[in-house]
Amino acid sequence: MNIAPNSYSVTRKRLLAAVASVAVAGAIGVGALTSGTSPVLADAVRVEAPQVPGFADVVERVSPAVVSVKVKAKISPAADDGSDPSDDQDGMNNLPNNPQLRRFFKEFRGFGDQDGQGGGNRRFSHRDRNNDQPRPVAQGSGFFISDDGYLVTNNHVVSEGSAFTVVMNDGKELDAKLIGTDPRTDLAVLKVDGVGKFTYVDFADDSKVRVGDWVVAVGNPFGLGGTVTAGIVSARGRDIGAGPYDDFIQIDASVNRGNSGGPTFNLNGQVVGINTAIFSPSGGSVGIAFDIPASTAKQVVQDLMKSGSVQRGWLGVEIQPVTSDIAESLGLKSNNGALVSSAQDDGPGKKAGITAGDVITQVDGKDVASPKELARLIGAYSPGKSVDVTVWRDGKSQTVKVDLGKLPLSDKQASVDQSQPAAPAKPDTLADLGLTVTKSENGKGLVVTDVDPDSDAADRGIQPGDVITSVNSTEVNGTDDVTKAMTEAVKSGRKAVLMQITRDDTNRFVALPVAKG
Repeated sequence: MNIAPNSYSVTRKRLLAAVASVAVAGAIGVGALTSGTSPVLADAVRVEAPQVPGFADVVERVSPAVVSVKVKAKISPAADDGSDPSDDQDGMNNLPNNPQLRRFFKEFRGFGDQDGQGGGNRRFSHRDRNNDQPRPVAQGSGFFISDDGYLVTNNHVVSEGSAFTVVMNDGKELDAKLIGTDPRTDLAVLKVDGVGKFTYVDFADDSKVRVGDWVVAVGNPFGLGGTVTAGIVSARGRDIGAGPYDDFIQIDASVNRGNSGGPTFNLNGQVVGINTAIFSPSGGSVGIAFDIPASTAKQVVQDLMKSGSVQRGWLGVEIQPVTSDIAESLGLKSNNGALVSSAQDDGPGKKAGITAGDVITQVDGKDVASPKELARLIGAYSPGKSVDVTVWRDGKSQTVKVDLGKLPLSDKQASVDQSQPAAPAKPDTLADLGLTVTKSENGKGLVVTDVDPDSDAADRGIQPGDVITSVNSTEVNGTDDVTKAMTEAVKSGRKAVLMQITRDDTNRFVALPVAKG
């Protein structure tokens, strides 16, 4: 075939262009052999996962109701020795004349140069202070519970204060006045007078709160300002030894210093608890925080708003838990209830006939699970309220009517025996119990002088100096009384006797086994 020179040249150019196109396509890994197309690139990784519900909607609605609480107090000088305070502005004149040591203490206390600037050091001197002006002493959190400016915080936040300022979510600062406090539940109410209405939140029905429920804590940790943390309800009914009405909700949301008095919300934006304490070996959050339940706070807050204080009913008895051994010794089927260790002479309980050794099992038909439960039940009533108290006595239930008194400032009023001591008696032994005893100086009871360290008595905490006043509700004046009570217990099929012990003017009961099996 004859090809014209010009045609050959054109054909050759087209072949070379096609080869170049294929080479480029191979170099980029993707491409088309057809001239004029673009390379196809892979899409970015994207995973279609189920969407977990967030907390943003709740936080957006409740945050305006949560405030920071700043507390100030007037602090007087520790002493006035007539010296010129300017002579020791840094409080360092008592240090040795060692430049390096003095420099260390200046830097440690914040008096050293700041950012390397010689003129920027912070120097605090007594001369610069005006003792007539309140100074900051505490900072915490709080939340509004009404549109007219009532807000709740912790008692321990405001207890040392004389002036109070709340910082709103938008940064606005308002003065507040203290309406009332309740140290027993660590609650306090402040009042802010402002123009307009405040955003406020409601208390939840915490009886419906379950372990595992989501919660959101809002507060002012370390003075940083509004901060939100989330977690779950970890436990309920915690007793941390903070007071007679301990019934805390435990949460694992991060709570730190400054969160005190702040609210914990459920996903409906209701307050289920008030942050009041944390467990922390380090001082920071380790995921164990404790809230005052909404049910407790609601009642206390209402009383504080109404009268500035909380009036609680008073039964006038000292109580202790019912252990399994104590229940066995008394013939109780369970260890529920509160054992009366003593009834105060001027208390409503003793006037109504409640005596030491009684086990209180119900109040107005409500079961008493523990001493703490009894304290909460009685405290919920107003002074003067008449209640039916069911006690277990002499192997059967009895009901007495008690007119509750007003809880005194001191939860305990002990009397001291002023009788003249008698001559010391000869020691005797209760070998079966591992005790050595002697008659008491006033002739009432037996004084423990020695305890066998391998005995059940030692295991249950009986110590030398304890006074045995009764066994199974029978007064004890000698070892024969103890032996007789133990024999009767064995005959009735019981495996323990209930021994009343007095120590440091307080009574308690101890169950000691008398038979094995």
